[in-house]
Amino acid sequence: PAAAEQTLFNRLAQDAGQLAFDRRTSGFLSRLGAHERLVIIACGTAYHAGLVGEYMLEEFAKIPVVVDLASEFRYRGPMLDRDTTVLAITQSGETADTLAGIRLAKTQGAKVLAICNVMGSSIAREADAVLYTHAGPEIAVASTKAYTSQLTALYLLTLHLAKVRATLEPVRWQELAQGLQRLPTLLQRALATERPIKAIARRYAAARDFYYLGRRYNFPSALEGALKLKEICPRIHAEGYAAGEMKHGPISLIRKGWPVVFIATDSPIYEKVISNVEEIRARKGECLVIASEGNKAVARHAEALITVPKTEELFSPAVVAVPLQLLAYHIARLNKCDIDQPPNLAKSVTVE
Repeated sequence: PAAAEQTLFNRLAQDAGQLAFDRRTSGFLSRLGAHERLVIIACGTAYHAGLVGEYMLEEFAKIPVVVDLASEFRYRGPMLDRDTTVLAITQSGETADTLAGIRLAKTQGAKVLAICNVMGSSIAREADAVLYTHAGPEIAVASTKAYTSQLTALYLLTLHLAKVRATLEPVRWQELAQGLQRLPTLLQRALATERPIKAIARRYAAARDFYYLGRRYNFPSALEGALKLKEICPRIHAEGYAAGEMKHGPISLIRKGWPVVFIATDSPIYEKVISNVEEIRARKGECLVIASEGNKAVARHAEALITVPKTEELFSPAVVAVPLQLLAYHIARLNKCDIDQPPNLAKSVTVE
């Protein structure tokens, strides 16, 4: 909650009526053209934040967006020009692949905006403008509050661009701005899920395979939840998928007792997610469902249920990140894993 609050500080007015950025960032954003397109590059958890950003920027700001793994971006021969903005998302500002990506972008005339936590880092220095997350130092290798703050920065960017491009009705824009202002409070409330999550972790700590499934904004949440578990509990194999893709192959692996974490918060395609849940249950898999508060009907579809505060769909990835992180933490703890310093991982990947 504090990380999101720091990212919002002095940027979203108390009445949620105005957004403000530093002069360098404001000037940069004012130069974006009517035909601008965005290419988001990032690695790991930051890449998942970028995937969420793609959904919101296209839906609300009506800007075409491509998201690329920074480690692949410069090897696919990207076609960039002066109407392209490359948005680099990085916690450390030193990620080697992301740094190489923005350097390539500049050689092709593209503009570069960074979402970064560390002031004075290499990417912060080389970008044309920086939206700092101000999340503070993150000690553990696995990214937690950095992810929340990156999402928060993307929410701010989306609302700003939607306003200047007049792609939202003023009343709707105000609703979203107020929802963003409430986000730190919702994250604090989401921490209350820890007690039931401890019990769920005890039930499934011995499992050695997990699936994480979601759709739309929470497809990236599924990827992030699976990444967190395999990062800090290397004894367990976990994979995240778009829920609709299960029938295209992965469902063949489901066997009795296989735990599948579903993100099934309120959304326009909630019923489709529940249909996916029933497909897993029909094959004797066990469904751990993260749903919105007040949804009493979902309990009959779940072997284990976690409820999170109800919010606008675009804010749900930030809210569900809390129980996903807590679930990974408690399963790893029960497996006696080194949570802060997992084997074979580094906090900042500064080599290719």
